[in-house]
Amino acid sequence: MKIRLLMLSALLLAGCSSEPEKPALPEKNTPLTQAPPSKVNDAWSMFTEDAASHYGVDEKLISAIISVESGGNPTVVSRSNAVGLMQIKASTAGREVYRTQGRHGQPSSSELRDPAKNIDIGAAYLKILQDSALAGIRDPLTLRYATIVSYANGAGALLRTFSRDRERAIAMINSMTPDEFYQHVQNKHPAAQAPRYLWKVTTAYRTIG
Repeated sequence: MKIRLLMLSALLLAGCSSEPEKPALPEKNTPLTQAPPSKVNDAWSMFTEDAASHYGVDEKLISAIISVESGGNPTVVSRSNAVGLMQIKASTAGREVYRTQGRHGQPSSSELRDPAKNIDIGAAYLKILQDSALAGIRDPLTLRYATIVSYANGAGALLRTFSRDRERAIAMINSMTPDEFYQHVQNKHPAAQAPRYLWKVTTAYRTIG
């Protein structure tokens, strides 16, 4: 029952940063603002390595998301109130992570501005996506693409482009090659920013050594 509730809640999430294409509103500039992905990866590797190891998620994916979401600036706050390196919304992704960890409430803004805590919460959210709503996607590359899109716009929106039945949607995804899935997102996702977000994070991922 607990797993089912977790799955349903992940499906209903609007995504970690629901408006990734809108310009963020930095509170102050840092030397890492808009740094290239490789520099972002190097700058925060101490935290990304720990989070990736702890949650069993791809460290390069964490760094690529940081690069696209904040350019490596831990103080950025978006118009939709997504905060910090991984642009986490406390009321959605933050609250979901807290709930799965048995904690009440949601992270504070100061907590989300802390690089270590922000990355930990972001990695935990990636793990929730992969272990619940996206569970069953067999190809690792397809799973990465699905995770990227779901991180920004929610897993439910993605799966509904295939079917309103989760199991059927996963089966349809598994019938595709990664390239076919990528093109499906480009052509079928209802959120206008989703195709570009997938492209941007994928491009950043490829530039990280």
